Amino acid sequence: MFAIGYFVEILILMQNRTYAGIRFYVSAYAVDTNIAKQTSVLFMLICIIGNFINVLMEEGLFRGLFPRMLNSRRFWNVTSICSLLFGVWHIVGPVRNYIDGQSSFQGMIANAVMLIVSSTLVGLKLAMITYMEGNLYMGMADHFVNNTIVNLFHIESTTGTDEMMFLRITVAQTMSFLIVLFIFLERKNHGKKGIINKTESRN
Repeated sequence: MFAIGYFVEILILMQNRTYAGIRFYVSAYAVDTNIAKQTSVLFMLICIIGNFINVLMEEGLFRGLFPRMLNSRRFWNVTSICSLLFGVWHIVGPVRNYIDGQSSFQGMIANAVMLIVSSTLVGLKLAMITYMEGNLYMGMADHFVNNTIVNLFHIESTTGTDEMMFLRITVAQTMSFLIVLFIFLERKNHGKKGIINKTESRN
């Protein structure tokens, strides 16, 4: 799905005649801004390990701890709350870009709304995967791959880097969400064995 997201962003940049290429590197951060584009193996490993820790934390909280704390058997109620919290959790990206002077206030608002919506959809998708599989592992794998792709593959233009990243993420995650939703509903309607039936049999 990210291939389509990247394609859409590249197509828009090419139409605006600002596309400069797609690059593979890790961004190194200072407190206030990006300071380097790292391509060494060490930084790649740090990125991968950091993504792994981040995924463990986020999946453990939003698909593990919080649903248990809400203590409800109504899947969509719990999932909607946890997914919205997961979406708001990601607002820091657009805010940071505004503080760094990389976007206007209006741009920050637009990107924040876009990222909250796309991250909420990601939360719903990961919750459905967890529900169908009966564990966190498949959702963790999906989450890890998504984060790693975004962290390593960057689109550059004549005016900056990853300026339309939030659009790219929204396109990719919306399509991914729709595919998982279709599979989820199909499995539920056809009574496939798994966590769905196990949960329903207890109600």
